[in-house]
Amino acid sequence: MSKTKSHLWPGVPLALGSAVLFGASAPLSKLLIGSIDPWLLAGILYLGAGAGLAVVHWGRPLIGLPTVEARLRKSDLPWLAAVTVFGGMLGPLLLLFGLSHTSAASGSLLLNLEGLATMAIAWIVFHENVDKRLMFGAMAILAGALVLSWDGQAFRLDYGGLLIVAACLCWGIDNNLTRKLSSADPVQIAMIKGVVAGCVNVALAMSLGASLPSFGLVGAGAIVGFLGVGVSLVMFMLGLRHLGAARTGAYFSLAPFIGAVLALVLFPEGVTFQLVLAGILMGVGLWLHLAERHDHEHFHEGVEHDHAHSHDAHHRHGHENLTPQVHSHWHRHEPMRHKHPHYPDLHHRHAHKLSKSD
Repeated sequence: MSKTKSHLWPGVPLALGSAVLFGASAPLSKLLIGSIDPWLLAGILYLGAGAGLAVVHWGRPLIGLPTVEARLRKSDLPWLAAVTVFGGMLGPLLLLFGLSHTSAASGSLLLNLEGLATMAIAWIVFHENVDKRLMFGAMAILAGALVLSWDGQAFRLDYGGLLIVAACLCWGIDNNLTRKLSSADPVQIAMIKGVVAGCVNVALAMSLGASLPSFGLVGAGAIVGFLGVGVSLVMFMLGLRHLGAARTGAYFSLAPFIGAVLALVLFPEGVTFQLVLAGILMGVGLWLHLAERHDHEHFHEGVEHDHAHSHDAHHRHGHENLTPQVHSHWHRHEPMRHKHPHYPDLHHRHAHKLSKSD
């Protein structure tokens, strides 16, 4: 690993960029929701993501842009099917049915459970390391999201609320299972997920009586979907590769605040104490995460895999021919022991005897 390269790069900017794009998609979708059936709009957003990424995926060779990412393998297909079902189909369906049986206030608050579910699964099931600073930072970000969502109405965990909780659990599972695919081409994965989920949602919406809007509205929804769902998902998966699920999920929880700030520009809404308080809480949480420095001596077992990489302390293998700076191929990591700041990325998913930062 390069000594001049910060351990924050590029994982943190990727996770924050994913949150910005996804957060911006909410107020932009609100501009379309009055003219397009909500369920149909969900399908258009995902289809726009899949179609846009398909252009990127298949267009790279046409403009001479090399594909440096590892391709999906047969062993990846079960994980791809699982994330498509949990994240692209079950999650949106449970959310839509849940929102139809509960209040908007309860629904908005419960949606923040996705970040908590992502972090809890990562910490409990996949044993990603966590310390007090990281825990307090995550709680501060989630507290800010809760403050931002609360509109003063009574909170009720009714049947609809339980469905929304189930939707958040599905997305938490989706986010953690996606880490199994984080070494493969994120554009290809997000493309497949977008096309499949989009087709399913559009078909269900049309079967329930939704009518197609004008071409202009469909195009606008597709563009929002390409950026807010497709590009955001690609950046999220790249963030998973470098940060692990818990930290990426925590940064992604900033999305509601991004959406609220953009809404101030798009809609005649003033700055409120609620927004300021949420911003302070999320700012504190973000600072706690950025200030994390997980640094200890650790051991890498020998492993073979395929992913995009450049030659550094973790990639010291040779090549018969010259290769570009970033490239992908099947390679072997020899066992090694060293010390440097790191996150639970592709090469640092080791166990910890003590849950603390050094």
